[in-house]
Amino acid sequence: MIPELGRYAFSVLGAWGSSIGLVLIITVISIYRAKVSKAALTALEKQHKGK
Repeated sequence: MIPELGRYAFSVLGAWGSSIGLVLIITVISIYRAKVSKAALTALEKQHKGK
């Protein structure tokens, strides 16, 4: 059941939405950085094997 938030509904829902948004942003940034790191490591391995 959803509790009645009364006059604090906008603040509570806004804070909840902000929290979800921040988690999503951190997740997207983390995935992007992992892809960049993997590409850099792959390039370094190819360069090392070529020597």
